[in-house]
Amino acid sequence: MSTKAEFVTFRIGGQIFGAAVADIQDVFRPHSIAPVPRAQREIAGLLNLRGRIVTAIDARTRLGLADRPADAPAPLAIGFERDGETYGLVIDEIGDVISLDVGALEHNPVNLDPIWASVSLGVHRLDDTLLVIMDIDKMLGLVGVDASQAA
Repeated sequence: MSTKAEFVTFRIGGQIFGAAVADIQDVFRPHSIAPVPRAQREIAGLLNLRGRIVTAIDARTRLGLADRPADAPAPLAIGFERDGETYGLVIDEIGDVISLDVGALEHNPVNLDPIWASVSLGVHRLDDTLLVIMDIDKMLGLVGVDASQAA
């Protein structure tokens, strides 16, 4: 009997990624992101989400991709919480929730971009593409927050 896990899929720069449903608290459209002076480039800024201050992380910048085209649809964000702090990962579009066989997770291909590989738990082969499974904690670690060391 195979063990299944559910993932939320999303696109960043044309690539499909997935994150464990259990990690995701919310999907929202960020409005009025306030820049943070002298913050790392990956920090898009701060926003107010239902009375909570959320640190918005630009996934495109974090993954070394070009800025979102000016004519692209407004971005979305997936929200998650770590150690009492709320974060929003700014993405291009949200996909579906899919159920995948845990045993089918493969190691990252050797030619996967090193930045992408550093935030990936592995890949799942879908019909016509690879689904890169994102490690949210590692995404946080790359922007100067180590979730295992946070106070």
